[in-house]
Amino acid sequence: MNTTTESDCLLAKIPFAATHSFSRTFLDYIQNKGELENFHNGLPSPERIHDHAEQSNFSAKKRQVLYDVLSEAYQKVKTSPVVKNNLESLKKENTFTITTGHQLNIFTGPLYFIYKIITTIKACEVMNEKYPKKHFVPVYWMASEDHDFDEIDHFRFNGKTFRWETKQKGAVGHFHLDGLDSILKEIMGMPDFFKEAYTQQENLADACLHYVNALFGAKGLIVLNADHPRLKEQFKGVMHSDIFDNRSESLVNESLTALQAMGYETPVTPRGINFFYLKEGLRERIVKEGDQYAVLGTKITWSKTELEKEIEIFPQRFSPNVVLRPLYQEQILPNLAYIGGPSELVYWLQLKSVFDLHNTPFPVLMPRNFAAILNPDTLRKVEQIGLDWEELFMPTHEVVKAKVIAQSQFNLDLEQPLKALAKLFEEAQQEAKAIDTTLEQLVKAEQRKAEKSFEKIERKMLKAERKNQEILVNRIYAIHEHLFPDGTPQERKDNFLNFYLHNDQFVTQCFSALDPFDFRFHLLKCHE
Repeated sequence: MNTTTESDCLLAKIPFAATHSFSRTFLDYIQNKGELENFHNGLPSPERIHDHAEQSNFSAKKRQVLYDVLSEAYQKVKTSPVVKNNLESLKKENTFTITTGHQLNIFTGPLYFIYKIITTIKACEVMNEKYPKKHFVPVYWMASEDHDFDEIDHFRFNGKTFRWETKQKGAVGHFHLDGLDSILKEIMGMPDFFKEAYTQQENLADACLHYVNALFGAKGLIVLNADHPRLKEQFKGVMHSDIFDNRSESLVNESLTALQAMGYETPVTPRGINFFYLKEGLRERIVKEGDQYAVLGTKITWSKTELEKEIEIFPQRFSPNVVLRPLYQEQILPNLAYIGGPSELVYWLQLKSVFDLHNTPFPVLMPRNFAAILNPDTLRKVEQIGLDWEELFMPTHEVVKAKVIAQSQFNLDLEQPLKALAKLFEEAQQEAKAIDTTLEQLVKAEQRKAEKSFEKIERKMLKAERKNQEILVNRIYAIHEHLFPDGTPQERKDNFLNFYLHNDQFVTQCFSALDPFDFRFHLLKCHE
């Protein structure tokens, strides 16, 4: 196997703000703006994560339950020595986790899924090297209870969207895999780990465990499916509190109001009850209707006493929504940091008071790595045009205009003639005013007409020169389409198979180039 160093793959690191891709809330958080300090638990750094470990008091009982649940799940896959060691170490009080979470996208979904997991694994590697007396384990939390199937039923490869057609309902982790075989047959060179995942496993959660373990098991990544009765058992207190006392709604709304008052976005809207009812083929909201409790869209109802009994006997049937899923995560894991995208971290900022209510430590919030891959052809175009790295993130029409003007042998900028025109009209205006003050507006109107004529001429000249420089213009649009397919960032649109099928060292090369504690956008080159 060829070894790869960071310098082989890394082209540049761009400040987040220079990419024009991130919200003000996210930028202010990562730049440590004081207005947000009450909504998080310190900015991400190895030192801050270690301090969080020093304050942890995760119980031995919870560690044993976590170990038992994970050991049961890992009987279904071939387990690497590193994963086995990490599983055993979870029983020890000096072991902690750093976690990322994601939906069960088919075939890994968009590229940033890969970056999320790499960030998590490398963060643990940094922590293990820096603090050898403690052990840090990377965890991928499968969002197996999610029911938003339309968000995960497709992926984009070679410019084509592949879609899984199925009429199944409820938590996606329970979905059987019928229908995915047609996609396996359609893509030439499909890796064996996908074939095995989608033909040999029972459901989508098991399939996801299989291929994620195949890709990252050698690095020690633990995959957790928290849709398990023994884990839900530990969350019954929160179920009672939220469903019957409705405290979460008021607390999150207070944070929401405070953030909005400072001009920040607030992506999460809490409900009075922040749980779904979960059964085979069903995941629907629980609501209160008078003295009764009901599951929306069904005939399922309970009295308060009946619902309390249901929680006690069947806690696995209660699935937290976006407000309480993070709390559930932190109550069942010895977790120190959560690694997420910009929207995720922003909604976590609304939740700290809910953690305080339930005496649960709030994790350090850490952005995942963000990256774009330039293949050899695209990189060659960039070099031919002489684009700066930050110009790759500018609006395409602005780049085209600037480069066409810069490389033209003609003067396409009529700024100087316009200045001369303005001077002439200024002189005319003074003469006209001296004769009759009412003529001043006439001169101004005629000046605007003349300026519009110049602007029209300039546009026509630029259009003609763009045609003369068609090769340059097409190269710029090709670069932009590669980095922003259909106007969407590459990492949110393209699947990693676009690169992996040409280069089976793609994931390894991303590992070599990405830096979990360097909060800038990474530009990488892809070797083929």
